[in-house]
Amino acid sequence: MDETRERLAAEREQLQQRLASLTGDYDAVVAASLDTNADDEHDPEGTTIAFERSQIGALVKQVRDHLAEVDAALQRVDAGTYGVCEGCGAAIGPDRLEALPAARLCIRCAARPTG
Repeated sequence: MDETRERLAAEREQLQQRLASLTGDYDAVVAASLDTNADDEHDPEGTTIAFERSQIGALVKQVRDHLAEVDAALQRVDAGTYGVCEGCGAAIGPDRLEALPAARLCIRCAARPTG
């Protein structure tokens, strides 16, 4: 499990760096919008500041969600339940864990429709 913990910790570090970068980008877009009084919402020349802010905000949310999943996977490592499907209790295949180290569900349970 030490290798698993190291891999998840490395992924967590990358996510934190990405989050810091995106947060800086978001802050820069917000600051740029404060420095101008242009009506960018009606500017036919490219994207609007609001659109850029929305895009970066969505990426920040995505990275935060992924970070939460990695943190949960690290907790499962500590609890001894890493690699066990939360849906059916079977082992999550090694190929799936290789592709998605924070996977909570086996392929069969992940493929089930949610409703």
